[in-house]
Amino acid sequence: MHILFLSQYRRDEMHAISRRGHYIIDVSYQVFARKYRPQGFDDVLGQDHVVRTLKNAIGQERLAHAYLFVGPRGTGKTSTARILAKAVNCVHGPTIHPCGVCDSCKEISLGISLDVLEIDGASNNSVDQIRELRDNVRFAPRGKFKIYIIDEVHMLTQQAFNALLKTLEEPPAHVIFIFATTEPHKVPPTILSRCQRFDLRRIPAQTIAKHLAYIAGKEGVHLDHDAAGAIAVAAEGGLRDAESMLDQLVAFCGNTIEENQVLEVFGLTAEHIVSNLTRAILRQTAADALAIVHQQTEAGKDLTKLLGDLLGFLRNLLIYKIDPQSLREEISDHARVALEELAPALDTKQLLRLIEATSQVEATIKWAPNKKLHLEIALIRAIQTLSEVSLENVIDALENLRTSDSLPAEEYRPIDPGERVSPTHPPPLPVETKTEVSGPEEWAWPQVMAAVRARRPLIVSWLEPATPFYPERGTLKLAFPSDQSIAVESLSRPNNLRILEEVASEILGGSWKLEFELRDDLSVARVKSELSPGPIDAREAFKNDPKIQKALEIFQAEIQSES
Repeated sequence: MHILFLSQYRRDEMHAISRRGHYIIDVSYQVFARKYRPQGFDDVLGQDHVVRTLKNAIGQERLAHAYLFVGPRGTGKTSTARILAKAVNCVHGPTIHPCGVCDSCKEISLGISLDVLEIDGASNNSVDQIRELRDNVRFAPRGKFKIYIIDEVHMLTQQAFNALLKTLEEPPAHVIFIFATTEPHKVPPTILSRCQRFDLRRIPAQTIAKHLAYIAGKEGVHLDHDAAGAIAVAAEGGLRDAESMLDQLVAFCGNTIEENQVLEVFGLTAEHIVSNLTRAILRQTAADALAIVHQQTEAGKDLTKLLGDLLGFLRNLLIYKIDPQSLREEISDHARVALEELAPALDTKQLLRLIEATSQVEATIKWAPNKKLHLEIALIRAIQTLSEVSLENVIDALENLRTSDSLPAEEYRPIDPGERVSPTHPPPLPVETKTEVSGPEEWAWPQVMAAVRARRPLIVSWLEPATPFYPERGTLKLAFPSDQSIAVESLSRPNNLRILEEVASEILGGSWKLEFELRDDLSVARVKSELSPGPIDAREAFKNDPKIQKALEIFQAEIQSES
C-alpha cells in the first residue's frame, strides 16, 4: 500500500494519482524547502554554469549516460537531477522547458515515477542491492528513459562500486545514471572517469537573501533586509538551510522578522559586533576586545562561532585588500563599509600573521571546557603580533637606511690634481721603491674608503689591511700582507673590482685602474697602526655607527651586552 502526503495540488491531479491505486492523505502545510523547490532549470539559483551546460546538451541531443553532481549541502544537486529527469521524460521532450503538467512531470515531482528511481546511497550501499539494480536496468521504461538518481553515492561500498562499473560503462540506451555527492574524493576514479562531472557552487549570500525576501513576500511575512542578510550568511551558501531557518523563524516570530530575532534564535553574532572586535584588535586595545568577548558570553553566544566569524571577517579583509571586487556578492553593505574603513590599517603581511595567530586556537577551543579563556588568550596573542617586528621588516629598514639620503656617508668629491687634500688620518707610510711615486693622490685614500663604505659596505673589511700606492698616473696599487689572499681574491671579483675602479675615478679624477699584490714586508697590525689614529674598540665603533643609531631609534631598541 502506498500512502502519499500531498498538499496544494489540484483536485484533478489527486484523482489522476488515486486512479493508479495510491492512497492520498492531504496535508495542509508543507515546509518552505519543499514548497519552493525548483521545478525548472530557470528556478535553479546560483548554478548558471551547470544549467547552461545541461540546456545545451538537451538542445543538441548530446545527453550523456552518467552524470555526477558535486557540491555542498543544499546547493541543488538532487533538485537539478529531478529537473533533468523531467526534461528528458516530458511528453514534449527532451526539452529544456518541461511542461510540468503531463503525467510524467507530475509523477517525477511527486517522487512516484516508475521511470525515475531515487536511491539513498547511505542505506542502499551493499553489493547485493547494486546487483539487483544492475539486473533491473535491462527492462524498458514506460516513457523515454529510465533514470537512476543515487544520492550520497560516495557511501557505496567498494564491492558495490565494482558491481556497478560494467553497467555504468556500457548501459542500455534507455538508461541514465545521475549521481550526487558532497565528498567526490571518496568516489573511485574508475567511477569518476565514466561520468560527466558538474561542480555546484555555494550560492552567494545576496542571492539567498533575495530569494528569502521573495518567499517572505509570497507568504505574507515582513522580513527585514538585515534579517535576510543574517540568515543568508549563516546558511553558508546552502539555500535549503536558509529556507529551513526562515521556516523556523516564521514559527517563532510570526509575520514580522527582525535581525535581532534571527541572532537570538540561532545564537549568531551581529556583523557590527565582529567588526568592532576586529577594530579593537587593530587598534591594539585589548581591554575593548576582552569586553566584547565578555558581553557575548553573558548573552549566551557560542564563542566557537564568534571565533569562526572573526576569522571569516579577517579573511574577507585580506581578500578585500587584494581584490575588492571579488567580494561584491558575498558580503553585505554594512560589511563592505567596515572593510573599507579597516583595510588601510595594516598591510598584508601583518594581516596574515594576525590570521595565523587567531586560527591556532580554532582546533582547541571546540573541545575546551573554558572556551572564554582560550578565546581571550587568542585575542591577546593576536594583538601582540601586531607590535612585533619581523626579521624581514628589520632587513628592509636597514636596507632603506643604507640606500637613503638621510644618512649619507662621509661626503666626497673629485679632487683637483693641483689641490692638496688635508687627510683625516695620518697618511700611510709608503714602502720605498724606485717605481712608486708619491703625490696628492695618496692623501685621498680615506675618501676612497668612505665612498666604498657608502656603496658597498660589505667589502670595506677586505680593504682595511690594504696599503695604497700610486706607481703611475691612472694606476692605484693596493698592497696586502701575504696572509690576506682571501681579501685579494674577493676584491678581484668583477663586480667588486668595477665598483672600486669607479670610486677611485670619481675621487681622484680621470680614469683609474686597480692592481693588487701580496707583500711579505707588510702585516695587518702595521697597516692598522699606520691608518688608525689609535686603538679603536670594535664594540664602541659598532654602537656609534650612524646607521646602527638610526636603526635603534626606528625600532626603539637597545644593544645589550652578553652576560
